[in-house]
Amino acid sequence: MTDASKIALITGASRGIGAAMAELLAVRGWHIIAVARTSGALEELDDRIRKVGGSATLVPMDVGQPQAMVQMAEAIAGRWGGIDLWAHCAIHAAPLAPAGHIDAKDFQKSVDLNVVATRGLITLFEPLLRERKGTALFFDDPRAGQKFFGSYGATKTAQIALARSWQAESESVGPRVVIAKPAPMPTATRARFFPGEDRARLSPCRVEAERILAETL
Repeated sequence: MTDASKIALITGASRGIGAAMAELLAVRGWHIIAVARTSGALEELDDRIRKVGGSATLVPMDVGQPQAMVQMAEAIAGRWGGIDLWAHCAIHAAPLAPAGHIDAKDFQKSVDLNVVATRGLITLFEPLLRERKGTALFFDDPRAGQKFFGSYGATKTAQIALARSWQAESESVGPRVVIAKPAPMPTATRARFFPGEDRARLSPCRVEAERILAETL
């Protein structure tokens, strides 16, 4: 089943569940707006999308750069009028450290990308989603209070708290806000958190992407 009129904006699309969602939606005929900092990985994603007959617009930008995101939102509004799905997969995963030894720069980067940038993206993308009665999709990873997860746990929890407030506020007026909880996946981020883990026991990103899209769309 395809729907070529659908537009999916995926922030953090170059790898992991973001890339998996981009490929799955492209097969269905969605046009993918793929945002990530790594141009090479985006180009590889574009190659895979083209192989299945899909189409993508590559946006090699850092979501933590406010003016770049403003320009992107304006370009989307001018070209497509709005978006049907925003999947926010971008995250900064600071190195694990005891709370008393968290690096100040790492912590600030976690706050800036995981919380401050998310607030800015919600502001920019809310009207684009409302224009097409779209859905915003976030991914929970509850690490708050776990030892050594001070930077990641605190800022990821803050991000999801912000999304839950938006979800409650938008219930009757839109856009629809969905907060999914993927099973543990063999991502690069998880490999940094759990080196030496048996990755064969983890759920593939594509499997989780399929499940979450089935529950969301």
